[in-house]
Amino acid sequence: MKNKINLPLFIGLGIAFGILIGSTFNYKNNAIVFSASTTGSEEKIKRLIDYIQYEYVDEVDTDSLLDEAIENMLEKLDPHSVYIPKENLEQVTERMQGNFVGVGIQFRMYKDTLMVVRTIEDGPSEKAGILAGDRFLMANKDTLFGRQFSSLDVMKSLKGIPDSEIDLLVYRKSTGEKLNIPVTRGKVSIKSIPVAYMLNDTTGYIKMERFANTTYDEFKNALDDLKSKGMNTMVLDLRDNSGGYLHIANQIIDEFLEKGKLIVYTKNKKGAINKSFAKKKGAFEDGNLYVLINENSASASEIVAGALQDNDKGTIVGRRSFGKGLVQQEMNLGDGSAVRLTTSRYYTPTGRSIQRPYGEKTETYYEDYLKRVESGELLSADSIKTVDSLRFTTPKGKVVYGGGGIVPDVFVPIDTTTSVHGVFVSDLNNFVFEYVDNNRADLSKWDVDTFVKEFDRDNKILNQYLKKFSLEKNISTQEKKVIHRYLKALIAQNLFDDIGYYKVQEDSDKMIDKVLELQKEKNDE
Repeated sequence: MKNKINLPLFIGLGIAFGILIGSTFNYKNNAIVFSASTTGSEEKIKRLIDYIQYEYVDEVDTDSLLDEAIENMLEKLDPHSVYIPKENLEQVTERMQGNFVGVGIQFRMYKDTLMVVRTIEDGPSEKAGILAGDRFLMANKDTLFGRQFSSLDVMKSLKGIPDSEIDLLVYRKSTGEKLNIPVTRGKVSIKSIPVAYMLNDTTGYIKMERFANTTYDEFKNALDDLKSKGMNTMVLDLRDNSGGYLHIANQIIDEFLEKGKLIVYTKNKKGAINKSFAKKKGAFEDGNLYVLINENSASASEIVAGALQDNDKGTIVGRRSFGKGLVQQEMNLGDGSAVRLTTSRYYTPTGRSIQRPYGEKTETYYEDYLKRVESGELLSADSIKTVDSLRFTTPKGKVVYGGGGIVPDVFVPIDTTTSVHGVFVSDLNNFVFEYVDNNRADLSKWDVDTFVKEFDRDNKILNQYLKKFSLEKNISTQEKKVIHRYLKALIAQNLFDDIGYYKVQEDSDKMIDKVLELQKEKNDE
């Protein structure tokens, strides 16, 4: 993530559930032949549930009890085998499919009212005439204001089946009108590539947040578009990308490697090896490539970085990646829930396993981030621990290591001067929303590039924020600079979507600075 509000501890822990690799979208249940008769263990579990359900002194929700038992069982296996309850599976699946059926808005609940932050381009709401700043009062006669709704509650009201109609009562602040607007639900994309643009005349930048079913198509469209604009150097940003589908990662890697090059291989408990090779001439085989990774780049992100590094393609820039080398398959449990079960390990082309060690306690596994902070690894490349027995060599003689993540070719320390303290986060978001909502007419006159260069150069908006929250005398000059940048970036995001946010943050991004420095040195050779 490109200098978004830096709450590394929460990011480090929160990545736990998101990290996955699936070689297929759903596990093929017919791959296992189930016996018609039950085993002793299965019979024992069934009897216990029956005893609890019929004989226990109090009423017990045996479904919840079973859910907890499954979670505890999987936790004993490894940190990445997880249970997905049926109430969560739809949302998880949509995220990895890359779309859902709904009305196509980004919203926030503000003062117990649903506010439209922006409409999705070409989505159902935009087509129906919904505007940024509109308040949704009712949906099919269900009240959407004056109650403590969660975002999940709101999404349940707005989502539905394709081509179904939802009648919305909308308050439009700009005109003071209440409008009845019918919206026909349709497919809404969930972008896995939020931005792709040119950093300069020859260098393109692509930010990839996950490896979903739609990611390769998004990537190829971005690649072709940037090449048409003169890109011969690419920056592929995989920071904070926690993974996704293995076959999607392979497709993307194929655009960089010559046909026949080994990308990755997996090995299961029976020793069966499955190798993946580049299948065609890639669209960017001859271009200069830089891949950005950090301590939260995991799973499929590490497959990409490892395959390129082991094939001596491009330069990996950043900090040591997460260290996740286990492959999961999603398996349906028959009641709407599922498990993602580890079925194999993956290895980079030189034979590296980059899975870091794990013990019995999942909490300890995800506390690795704190260990990296304490050891100084995020600040100095010399603090990265490697093991000589896990030393490998690429075809061109570069030394690489297994055993716990991808060590970058060029190290960039974490920038402790760009983070905003957590106490400011909520205040910043609320202030930005109110400011944009109250100044839409004037703000609509800006274009993104002029905004990035010129907006609030006199610090007028910053000072309004500092005064409102009595911060003028309580923070340092450096903190004011950081807050101003985030304030401006969040306003840009409200106005121009993610491209506004990223362009504002670009000047303070140390990894991009390092890439541009490396490319200048290369051009000067």
